[in-house]
Amino acid sequence: MNFLAHLFLSCNNDDLTIGNFIADFIRNKEVGHFSSGVQLGIQLHRQIDRYTDNHPEVRKGTRRLQAVHHKYAPVVIDILYDYLLATNWSKYHSDPLEVFCQQVYRLFEDRMDEIPAKLQRNLPTMIENNWLVRYGTWEGLDYTFERMDQRAKFPSNFKAATQQLKEDLGIYTEEFHRFFPEVNAFVCKYLKE
Repeated sequence: MNFLAHLFLSCNNDDLTIGNFIADFIRNKEVGHFSSGVQLGIQLHRQIDRYTDNHPEVRKGTRRLQAVHHKYAPVVIDILYDYLLATNWSKYHSDPLEVFCQQVYRLFEDRMDEIPAKLQRNLPTMIENNWLVRYGTWEGLDYTFERMDQRAKFPSNFKAATQQLKEDLGIYTEEFHRFFPEVNAFVCKYLKE
């Protein structure tokens, strides 16, 4: 899952949202520097990633992408799933996507001191260009894949990703709609335990 899905799965809880957002930028030895609520968000993020990576519907999509994107196939799926969540937002959330995203951006600005320096540098651009909403456009996906390609350490073929996803969009959409309610239920169960 990419940023938008992780933020959605934070259940409108500020601490979980911060933790879920920063988790990929925090080393294990740094987790203890945060409040217990943010720590739970970091743990939640990692549990969601494990659950997602092993889910049969997600694995189907990843296998289809492996021939072209190799080790980056799961990354392509993560970004695609943010696109599918954004374009189907009203099916899963009562607030409009734009409203949800503006609330998240305000939270990030209010709690900037809890966000790692690397993310702090990128946050103004993220907010100004409204990345979370842009995930719901093909142009936004192209932009995201271009940025990912600049950071890729191995051949990624991210430039082909958008066209490839468009060709099989119906299949990916069906898989996403089978997967997303299940990951949502997983999160609810995890947080209750």
